[in-house]
Amino acid sequence: MVRSHNEDSVAIDPQIGLAVLADGMGGYNAGEVASGIAVEMIREGVGKALAEPHAPARDAAKAVARTERIMREQATRANGSIHQSALTQPQYAGMGTTLVCALFSMNRVTVGHIGDSRLYRLRGDSFEQITRDHSLLQEQIDSGMISREDARHSMNKNLVTRALGVDPVVETEIHTYPVIPGDIYLMCSDGLSDMIPDAEIHSTLDTLKANLQLAADQLVQMANDYGGRDNVSVILVHVKGRFSGETGWMSRFMSWLK
Repeated sequence: MVRSHNEDSVAIDPQIGLAVLADGMGGYNAGEVASGIAVEMIREGVGKALAEPHAPARDAAKAVARTERIMREQATRANGSIHQSALTQPQYAGMGTTLVCALFSMNRVTVGHIGDSRLYRLRGDSFEQITRDHSLLQEQIDSGMISREDARHSMNKNLVTRALGVDPVVETEIHTYPVIPGDIYLMCSDGLSDMIPDAEIHSTLDTLKANLQLAADQLVQMANDYGGRDNVSVILVHVKGRFSGETGWMSRFMSWLK
């Protein structure tokens, strides 16, 4: 409702079980350049890495380690590309982007994130934020300087402490979680999470979970009804059944929407 152009980028690839969302920052057009580079490089890089010949993992720990290594390597590669573009092209100086990506494999999801774009999980009656923001506001909450309720009205909402492409090296926070049939995963930029309380996101998703398109449309509309101060991006993934394969097969067991 306020921004003249969209600095968010999203991509999904059900064939490899990948969803990626990035919220760019920088001067005019630079934010969307940074987020576009991040999303496309990670989508392409993860796909190529998964397709490379490799010996099947003999145990779950090795399979998880491989998936997390692929995600870390591709985020590092995207960071280098964005940072180099910002250094060599004056119109892109200082650009960067948040990142949240989810790779579904062997009844697990590996989640990587940088910044304050988020991944939530609806499992039964439980709605939980899986990622933890890399932001000044989150640090203030953790230290007890501010309550979560007061944080909703803070002026420091958009001050991230970690972003892709801003520095030569960045640490991607990566964790792997078990997935069960019926789970619904919501990935979003802060244009959604800053505008709508988690309880309302939970209620909306729980009510409309049978129709992902309707749920996504409603969440975006609610963010705009609250003022729409930022771009709003949403990806929803509904896990329909178990998926044991390392690559492929994902589209048979999930509903995807971006």
